[in-house]
Amino acid sequence: MKYEYLIIGQGICGTWLSYFLQKENKSFVVIDNKNENAPSRIAAGIINPVTGRRLVTTWMIDDLMPFAWNAYSAIGHELNITAISQKNIIDFFPTPQMREAFLKKIEEDGEYVHSYPEQNHFNSFFNYEFDCGEIRPVYMTHLEAILPAWRKLLSANHQLLEEDFEINDLKNSESGIEYRDIKAEKIIFCDGVNCFSNPYFKLLPFAPNKGEAIIAEIPGLPTHNIYKKGFLIAPLSEPDLFWIGSSYEWDFTDTLPSEKFRNAVQDFLKTSIKIPSKIIDHKAGERPATLERRPFVGLHPLHNNIGILNGMGTKGCSLAPYFAKQLTDFLIYEKPIRPDADVKRFHKVLARG
Repeated sequence: MKYEYLIIGQGICGTWLSYFLQKENKSFVVIDNKNENAPSRIAAGIINPVTGRRLVTTWMIDDLMPFAWNAYSAIGHELNITAISQKNIIDFFPTPQMREAFLKKIEEDGEYVHSYPEQNHFNSFFNYEFDCGEIRPVYMTHLEAILPAWRKLLSANHQLLEEDFEINDLKNSESGIEYRDIKAEKIIFCDGVNCFSNPYFKLLPFAPNKGEAIIAEIPGLPTHNIYKKGFLIAPLSEPDLFWIGSSYEWDFTDTLPSEKFRNAVQDFLKTSIKIPSKIIDHKAGERPATLERRPFVGLHPLHNNIGILNGMGTKGCSLAPYFAKQLTDFLIYEKPIRPDADVKRFHKVLARG
């Protein structure tokens, strides 16, 4: 079989790259083994314009938020699903000092952080002592609907091979790549943590971290907001179910769900939420973050038939569609990729491989 592109992985990166290539009427096939512990299948799908305790404005967010809203709205319309919705964050302050820091941020730069007019509004749901603020707009992308719906479409179009990719079977030459009975002009790796051992890209400065999340049933908790009180509590599509997370472990020995995290969430549910709750599921996985906290996008500087779209870290839901479009435009129209995301910035590193 001959294609223009072979895409490895159908997580958030592979989904968006195949979507934009489809829009350009390019031929491709996706290989994906449907790993249920892949980060895209564990993430809550939140696009938050500020990050960390200091409420720092997220990198590129003024460009990313409108692009993401339009892209997810478009794919949702085409798949006949709700792909994105606005769910602002209600941020409960853990200390008076954090409250003062939030109010100071409003005075300095109140584009995304705002005071909340009714401080007692959530008293029947949460225990909180030091008031709350609001972060808006915040978007929630519904990956639990997008990924299977797009996968179903790929399968119906005979554009998906549901199997493990064996890199030892890949052959690269000046004329293109060969993988078993597949011939393609280029191969693009969108396979997350598997790229850590990829001989073409393993020297890139990945900085993997482990994340965990709990799925809990909390009947009666309003679903029009995301809540932040130590953990993030985000409503899922299924009634009464909420995603609670996430942890960030840089030093870990395995990627399995831990008793420590589960116990921490259980204690949180007992002490912070006034509504009876029940833990339904516990998930864990490894994120393909990077030391620079910038993605890897583009073609290998020494192998022009081999590309990458990876390293999105915790911001995959906002970064993946934007940079999938940039990569598509680069591949087809030779438009430049942002220099601080282009993998060619690591030319010297990759040349040692």
